Amino acid sequence: MGNHALIYGASGISGWAIVNSILNGYPSKDAFTKVSALVNRPLTREMTLWPDDPRLQIVSGIDLLKGSQEDLEKAIKEKVPNVDSVTQVYFYSYKQIDDNDAECKTNEAMLERAVTAIEKLSSRLSYVVLPSGTKIYGCQMLDKFPFANDLPLRETLPPIPEPALSQLFYYNQIDCLKRISKGKNWNWCEVRPDNIIGFVPNNNAYCLAQTLALYLSIFRAVEGEGAKVPFPGSEKSWVNRYNESPQDMVAHFSIYASLHPEKTASQSFNVGGQEDNWKGKWPVICDYFCLKGTGPEENSPQPGAYIAAHRKEWDELERKHNLKKGSVDSDITHPGFQYYIMTMFDFDRQMSMEASHKVGYTEEIKTPETWKVTFDRMRQAKVVP
Repeated sequence: MGNHALIYGASGISGWAIVNSILNGYPSKDAFTKVSALVNRPLTREMTLWPDDPRLQIVSGIDLLKGSQEDLEKAIKEKVPNVDSVTQVYFYSYKQIDDNDAECKTNEAMLERAVTAIEKLSSRLSYVVLPSGTKIYGCQMLDKFPFANDLPLRETLPPIPEPALSQLFYYNQIDCLKRISKGKNWNWCEVRPDNIIGFVPNNNAYCLAQTLALYLSIFRAVEGEGAKVPFPGSEKSWVNRYNESPQDMVAHFSIYASLHPEKTASQSFNVGGQEDNWKGKWPVICDYFCLKGTGPEENSPQPGAYIAAHRKEWDELERKHNLKKGSVDSDITHPGFQYYIMTMFDFDRQMSMEASHKVGYTEEIKTPETWKVTFDRMRQAKVVP
């Protein structure tokens, strides 16, 4: 019996990539015999761009917070064929709540219920992968970023100071895995990407690449090919250094870690591509849309406002190219996210990749490839022309 991967949150930016990577033969064609992709909202295989593969089963409608633990286990048992053979769990579900205390409690409960259910239903469970992110280093604290003098960021850094510490659910989830894995036959690790660049099949609150793809597609239609696009951030954010995390790299490392428990168990790992800045990336991104990316200017157009102001032109593009509807006015996108990433995160926050290299993961995905692959997927899915 081979490996059976179960992915919670399979339509998200990392969950999607884990399913896609396995079905496209990472790390080898026979590494997994089954893939169960659990999604909240209904999703067709055509929408996902995943290969047509008999190993894949897409399961929707399992609410991790609904009913008792027994109810959840019953629902999973009924809906997930061969759940008793699950070996790896990739937990990429997340519930955003504005109240920090509620967000911490809810996301910890979701993780505990989800993992406990599979542990109960499959005696073959061997590994759980949990994602966090650079908030664990306090990036969201902006001018109070605690590790400005401790770069590159390493997994051995201490927890962030209070009150930020108690407001971040990552710590609750890590403590939860430590607690519930004690004395068990399965292991776990935590994966720490920075901003993830990738494709999602049905919108996502935190998908910077989709916001930029929509913006630059409209910009080209309105201003013409070869037009100059100033960077929509500040002089400081134009040059600060950090590592973007390509979705394929996050997926590949998650899978690699889960197949090498003897090297990775109970550890945390930064995952990111080459260290970079917007000055190096922005021209590359704009070039994909036949535009000329330049540095920031006073009153540079802001993507969200520009898209809203040219809604009529977008509707025409949608009709002309038979694009997927709902990308521009999705109720789950986060309009402030792009501003946050491209303007407010204006400090160096590069990560050390030493820990992942040490356990044998040395894959490199360069910036131009990261963005090209992402935009190609969006074109294939008819999100942009």
